[in-house]
Amino acid sequence: MLYGGICFITDSRFRQYTVEETVRMVLDAGVKWIQYREKHLTRKEIYYQAERLRKITEEYRAILIINDHADIAFFVDADGVHLGQDDLPLNEGRKVMGSRIIGISTHNIDEAKKAEYDMADYIGYGPIYPTSTKEDADIPKGISGLQMITGTVNLPVVAIGGIKLESLEEIFMAGAAAVAVASAILGAESPYNKAREFVKIIERLKNEKKV
Repeated sequence: MLYGGICFITDSRFRQYTVEETVRMVLDAGVKWIQYREKHLTRKEIYYQAERLRKITEEYRAILIINDHADIAFFVDADGVHLGQDDLPLNEGRKVMGSRIIGISTHNIDEAKKAEYDMADYIGYGPIYPTSTKEDADIPKGISGLQMITGTVNLPVVAIGGIKLESLEEIFMAGAAAVAVASAILGAESPYNKAREFVKIIERLKNEKKV
């Protein structure tokens, strides 16, 4: 199970709480892996917010991954970077990040195989279900698509896209190493309570050896 089995992805469009407040809530709930994703600020603003999140995650001894920006990930001393298909190539990202974590977003077998060949540390795969978080999201892959990927590559696969509590068991049974969750937590009345529910179910599945 990769970094506790759940990655919380930030999204500043959900304005109920600040990004920093929400990150503290999910860390208090037991999440151990944060991905900072920000599409609406300047790079300077992203840098300073990433710096603040690094301090918070260090308090909790949690993993911090920066989305898209390898240079910012390096300079704030994050644990790694997550790159999309249109971002810096993985081999160039490795020159910046060294031995730190590099994850790659993938949407099909060819992209997953390429990520494995380029020695990514993990891949994100999806969307598994319909999602409202990404406006340009692809057609949902479903559990069959996830099984195809986990059966093809030897990298940890993080399932993303429309992940809900009731879908966790089938996702892990399909071979996922973790799930990435944004809106299901961010859209809840209490992000802490919702994140805690995710953590508890994943812990139960682990104890039942379904993870």
